[in-house]
Amino acid sequence: MFSQVVPWRRFTNQCLKCSRSVLIRNASSSSSSGEQQYDLVVIGSGPGGYVAAIKAAQLGLKTACVEKNATYGGTCLNVGCIPSKAMLHNSHLYHMATHGELKKRGIEVEGVSLNLPVFLKQKEDAVKGLTGGVAYLFKSNKVTGIRGYGSVSGPGQVTVKKEDGSNETLKTKNILLAVGSEVTPFPGIEIDEETVVSSTGALSLKQVPKKMVLIGAGVIGLELGSVWSRLGADVTCVEFLPHIGGMGIDMEVSKAFQKVLTKQGLKFKLETKVTGAEKTNGGITVSVEGAKGGNSESLNCDTLLVCIGRRPYTKDLGLESVGIQLDKRGRIEVDKNFQTACKGVYAIGDCIQGPMLAHKAEDEGIICVESIASGHEPHIDYNCVPSVIYTFPEVSWVGKAEEQLKQEGIKYKVGRFPMAANSRAKTINEPEGFVKVLSDAKTDRILGVHMINSVAGELINEAALAMEYGASCEDVARVCHAHPVCYQTFLIPFSSH
Repeated sequence: MFSQVVPWRRFTNQCLKCSRSVLIRNASSSSSSGEQQYDLVVIGSGPGGYVAAIKAAQLGLKTACVEKNATYGGTCLNVGCIPSKAMLHNSHLYHMATHGELKKRGIEVEGVSLNLPVFLKQKEDAVKGLTGGVAYLFKSNKVTGIRGYGSVSGPGQVTVKKEDGSNETLKTKNILLAVGSEVTPFPGIEIDEETVVSSTGALSLKQVPKKMVLIGAGVIGLELGSVWSRLGADVTCVEFLPHIGGMGIDMEVSKAFQKVLTKQGLKFKLETKVTGAEKTNGGITVSVEGAKGGNSESLNCDTLLVCIGRRPYTKDLGLESVGIQLDKRGRIEVDKNFQTACKGVYAIGDCIQGPMLAHKAEDEGIICVESIASGHEPHIDYNCVPSVIYTFPEVSWVGKAEEQLKQEGIKYKVGRFPMAANSRAKTINEPEGFVKVLSDAKTDRILGVHMINSVAGELINEAALAMEYGASCEDVARVCHAHPVCYQTFLIPFSSH
């Protein structure tokens, strides 16, 4: 067996226990001039920012969090992860009712129809509840929430521009930039969030499109495309790459994924690029051609969804005033401690290198403020950060894909098991997909886990936990799991090595 990795929380939490009392004693409430003096000011209240602010306050740091928008939670809670998952779940229920899936289970319903305003309201209620929850957590943990546009105006200084035009200056020992990302624009195509929409506008369409064209078949495009396809739209995905699912996805999973979505009605044009889009009286005409040129054609639709990715939100932050540099992709450069070129200024989440994932930002936020509080060097294993596409079935992965292992010359073994042979999957009539495990040929250590099935978003977390603790395939296979559960599908590929 191979179990020798010691995760950062094992030692960091112990260090923080002994430093907590010191932090509380040393936390400053005001300067000699009467100004508010903070130990930490966080700019941005997305998953990375609000989690970091709360954790810092719990550790005794006097903390403020600056948010430019009307509600806390950033892209994730307001126009990203949370509303899209509400729509994905409810559109799946609608699809089951209207496409005979419930009838197969002996549940016969008649007169099923879509009430889009109510459908969207449920999503909005979920968002309102969760963003309000962040405000409550700030209050209960004594985090000072400040509305306005925050920027670094000097070492240890944040200036907040309020809605009324006034400015407030915050003095602080440390600054944490958790400013997130924004939709990447498509050159030459103007987004109006009505007929030409970004991922934000696609969450609030006033009616179900007859025809929708997606530019991009990555995570965001496939999730939102699935929603509107289930509700009745004819959806075509135009993707520059030769596969769907974006970067990092295992090619075996990607091919199976495309087959499943094609059966559901989505159409794909791979290795194809969009050269332009024009509004006409009849809708929108999208011009496309082969990624390497040639084979040009026009696609007509009434809604065009531009979802080619996101880019770091780093404008007007005053970074240049304190010597903070951006890399070629516009990301803030940080060292292993998440510190920028300016001492006392840190950055986490979408605005730095690494996957743009809410849970990645959360982890970075926690370990960054723990490092600030304790002085110990932070550690995060990005290879153990899972990714999920919340379509139906779901797709998830953690660790390296088979293609990566081949490229790196690593000798590995493969274990696979189909959901169709899993007893729980059969009983709930969700047999689509499989689990694939990659392990080191010599040590049996888990190198990557990739899957497509109805519970992949939940199941992948066991793989992430196993990899974080350096488990071997045998370690996982020997754990007794309840029966019957879909998790048992997870065990067999491990034991087959």
